[in-house]
Amino acid sequence: MYITLKSTGTRYQIKPLTVLVLLTALQLIVTLLSNGFVLSFDESIWHYIGRNWFRHGLVPYTGGADNKSPFIFAIFGLSDVLFGVNYWFPRVLATLCQAIGIYYLYKIAQKLAGNTAGLLVLLFYGLSLLWHATGSQYVAFTETYEVMFMTVAVYLYINASNKQAFLISGLLAGIAVDFRLSAAFVILAILIHALFRKRFTDILIFCLGVVSGLLVLIISCALAGIDLHQLLINGLLDNFGKGSATDHTAAFKFDNFCHRFLYSPLVLFYPLVLLYVFIKRKIDLPILWCVLAFTAINMIGIYDAVHLKDLLPSLALINAIAATYLIEKYKLPAGLVALGIGIIFFPSMAVPIANLKVLLGSAESPIIYGKAPYVNPPEGDRKALGKWIKAHTNSTDLVLVHSFGTQVQVYSERLSPTIYFNITQTPIAKARFYQDLQKNKPAMILIPMFPEYQNLVDADLRAFVSNLVKSNYHLERIMYNYQIFRINK
Repeated sequence: MYITLKSTGTRYQIKPLTVLVLLTALQLIVTLLSNGFVLSFDESIWHYIGRNWFRHGLVPYTGGADNKSPFIFAIFGLSDVLFGVNYWFPRVLATLCQAIGIYYLYKIAQKLAGNTAGLLVLLFYGLSLLWHATGSQYVAFTETYEVMFMTVAVYLYINASNKQAFLISGLLAGIAVDFRLSAAFVILAILIHALFRKRFTDILIFCLGVVSGLLVLIISCALAGIDLHQLLINGLLDNFGKGSATDHTAAFKFDNFCHRFLYSPLVLFYPLVLLYVFIKRKIDLPILWCVLAFTAINMIGIYDAVHLKDLLPSLALINAIAATYLIEKYKLPAGLVALGIGIIFFPSMAVPIANLKVLLGSAESPIIYGKAPYVNPPEGDRKALGKWIKAHTNSTDLVLVHSFGTQVQVYSERLSPTIYFNITQTPIAKARFYQDLQKNKPAMILIPMFPEYQNLVDADLRAFVSNLVKSNYHLERIMYNYQIFRINK
């Protein structure tokens, strides 16, 4: 594919590898030049659990509970072993994995619709991953690994010429599920597609591969000493019902659905999706992939920005094939079409530029703490608070940050007295929280002063901690709008 300048007649070739390298560099700029240069809320959870696992021998769900796969904890635990508390290693590693996913989506598009579609899918997919609306800087999340393994699995499936290829495709799809359960919906898309084509033997072999991939997680947990029952409870069962991550009102879900799918740059994909449906007039693999990924997002019902990463590969693939159809039908200059897509889909770089200025010494507007209305401190200040705690406690001291404090907890390098350090409010989590606090009295307790604490943390949890503080602790100081209580001696 070439772009020709009319003024000079010079032709510039657009090479897929060059585009992939540029996209990877852009992702590194966006994810590393992030506000506060700090682990995000979720990354702090995973780093804390991974560190407890690798540094203290506290395996997941005993050294900290969250609803994610042990594999993501292992990645952050490795990051801690190699470089201590840092935000850059997991993001660089995930960016490389994301680049692998982008490459294999290019190969899928090339297989289905030719070289032009392959190049266009690089732009559609690679640039949309950098949007703030799709979680741009949050590349080190489970979605990246799930989508990478699933995309490679789809590529192997459509290219499979023997039983071994179907088996490996299924194996990688199973590992994708190990990272994130929503990958099961893409597996269902593959199975439906294979059923349409009456490939019954291939389905059995693929399913055998999927089971093998799931066994990778089960065997890994068994070898590491992770309780499989706790994996089931924390990873699946306790994510639904009262107080869980999915416990939201219909109004909340509708509002977030609109923000993710209607009032966002995602609408740029929709015209070519409609064209693709009109052209194909049948249900094929890209459509199945898109529909079932969309279904998975709606079944979860949280509508977090990073959840859209599951949908982007199929949307990009459909758009690339539809755009290629227009180029070939109307003899459009492919290079100029690619340039237009690059301009339209290019992400805002306002945040990276602002943070680059901070790195170069630009002063930020100071935040006034200790006065009403009490503001919720940004992540960078929570990091600073964590470092203050590390300097003013012993390494063996337990520290409780009662909500809005995962960055504080992880940068303090102190253990929490409870595995539910990030305030999960299901009945199971509450019962364990009370049990842990009655058994393990922390040397320091931090309680937020900002309104979110009163509005989002259940009254019974707040009352329990308040009574604990009144009976055993004294107020030492207030920092970054957290009250810091020290245990009485």
